[in-house]
Amino acid sequence: MKPMKQILHTATAALSAGLLLATAGGCTPAGHTATLSDEALLDTVERRTFEYFWSGAEPTSGLARERYHVDGNYPQDDRDVVTTGGSGFGVMALVAGIERGYITREEGLKRFERIVGWLEQADRFHGAFPHWWEGPTGRVKPFGTKDNGGDLVETAFLMQGLLAVHQYYVNGTEEERALAARIDRLWREVEWNWYQNGQNVLYWHWSPEYAWEMDFPVRGYNECLIMYVLAAASPTYPISPEVYHEGWAEKGAIVAPHEAEGHKLRMRYQGCEAGPLFWAHYSFLGLDPRGLKDRYADYFEEMRNYTLINRDYCVRNPKGYEGYGPECWGLTASYSTAGYAGHAPSEENDLGVIAPTAALSSIVYTPEESMRVMRHLYEVLGPKVWGPYGFYDAFSESADWYPARYLAIDQGPIAVMIENYRSGLLWRLFMSHPDVQRGLERLGFTVDTTEQKPACNE
Repeated sequence: MKPMKQILHTATAALSAGLLLATAGGCTPAGHTATLSDEALLDTVERRTFEYFWSGAEPTSGLARERYHVDGNYPQDDRDVVTTGGSGFGVMALVAGIERGYITREEGLKRFERIVGWLEQADRFHGAFPHWWEGPTGRVKPFGTKDNGGDLVETAFLMQGLLAVHQYYVNGTEEERALAARIDRLWREVEWNWYQNGQNVLYWHWSPEYAWEMDFPVRGYNECLIMYVLAAASPTYPISPEVYHEGWAEKGAIVAPHEAEGHKLRMRYQGCEAGPLFWAHYSFLGLDPRGLKDRYADYFEEMRNYTLINRDYCVRNPKGYEGYGPECWGLTASYSTAGYAGHAPSEENDLGVIAPTAALSSIVYTPEESMRVMRHLYEVLGPKVWGPYGFYDAFSESADWYPARYLAIDQGPIAVMIENYRSGLLWRLFMSHPDVQRGLERLGFTVDTTEQKPACNE
């Protein structure tokens, strides 16, 4: 296990200092006296977070900048770095924005044409995208010394989003169908099975300079389930089911029933009882967990319990941090008082830092509990944690630490999961793709539709 890559996603880019910050277009600011309805609050948070990916995008590519610091305190040469995974989350947020009327369908199409045109020219490695690009050029920006080639996990996050965009446009106008066809070519060109490195497992990285020296086979459970699903779904470079069952699931060793905070889990979580909450989010922005099962887990039940463990640990608050409780919980990878950290529900990995994305992106699993946090953040903490693109990345009441900073990989799941909770939109789009359906079937997944409780407005 290499926790700096598997648990953490370091952020290093930002908006230019002269960027005009967008507002939420009529939304009541935090610190108001009137109480918003749940629906109005959900729309306020979704719309403001959407702006990170719309008005805050890197201008050449139209994709997501890795980070934005309101105070402008970031390295000059990192301001135009584009994030692959965060952009995958962002394009899903853009689709939601079109449907919500935040932008017009025509504006959305123009943005997606810019994005796809840029991706067609940007650096790829056996069809896979790198972790970061330089926005103005499309050239790879190394994530680390030897991490300067293809990143299959980040590619999966981006492709999850692009396949949802494909389904949004595939039966549209002539221009929309043409865009869908271009997305399909990008999808078909990813050489998923190349990243097996000749073995029955997928490797995270390959570099034209360092080949397989990163040496990171991806085995469960973490945020990478979507990578194996898409690799099996590929119509051109698919993996066999054995790669999933022998690699990801480690010939069944992924199953390790245990209990934490009074909740049962079936899977092994990288040597801990339960890890950071983004493990319950990234793969399930498009992959609908409701009724989704295979031989290893019932994924909605597993992820709901996983979320409740995180919540109940914070409520129990064994380290006595100020602010923790039913209205304020959620530990995940985020900015921290001690640098970027993979916060998780254990005393070793709990630094007293709450990240809004943790509880808010869990709204599909814990709607009442997550709404309680959302309302507390907006109405009580207010301007301390709320800014031009929604809630800031992380804060600590114990340390009186409220940095006005954003990360794309944390903002994206907030907008997408709120939309999935409100309408199920991104789930429906992604799950409707014929290749996705075939990939799930190949790996032995089933979907019990009787367990698919409707989204709140679905």
